[in-house]
Amino acid sequence: MRLNNTSQLAGFAKRDDLRFFLREIRQADYRHEPTLAPTKEILDAYKKKRMPWEEYETRFLNLLTERAVETSIDRRLFDVPVALMCSEPTPECCHRRLAAEYLAAKWGNVRIIHL
Repeated sequence: MRLNNTSQLAGFAKRDDLRFFLREIRQADYRHEPTLAPTKEILDAYKKKRMPWEEYETRFLNLLTERAVETSIDRRLFDVPVALMCSEPTPECCHRRLAAEYLAAKWGNVRIIHL
């Protein structure tokens, strides 16, 4: 759900490496889902401190609503455990938390565990 899953900042969490590690270690599939990522404009404004977290949160949630991600993502993908991954170390100021909570509110019966 990262905007750029091949960035040099991703380290060993780049797309191809993640696909390999997930398959080898957990027999899990990897799927890049950019509809759950912020736009470059929103992300840059927040990262460059031109936008406070509260505004980022509002704009990102509006983006998820505009994209209607609850209808564009197959709900059945979540019938098995799913890990939403990005580069933030904690969920407090992270789009993965917002996306998970958004989908849980739309779909119901979604259990969120922050690791």
